[in-house]
Amino acid sequence: MKSSEKVRSPCVSVCALDENDLCIGCHRTGDEILRWTRMTNEERRDVLHEVAKREEKVAL
Repeated sequence: MKSSEKVRSPCVSVCALDENDLCIGCHRTGDEILRWTRMTNEERRDVLHEVAKREEKVAL
């Protein structure tokens, strides 16, 4: 990916927040979803790193 390209959203069009305010589709928090369009690429990468950790927990 070129550094000038925006980091794409992990949205999979399964949008529902669970009791912990996490989307059951993309594993972002409600706040992360709301702020996504205003985040820098670095912030988006940080969120995707957290999403990966959350996905691992769900898989266990």
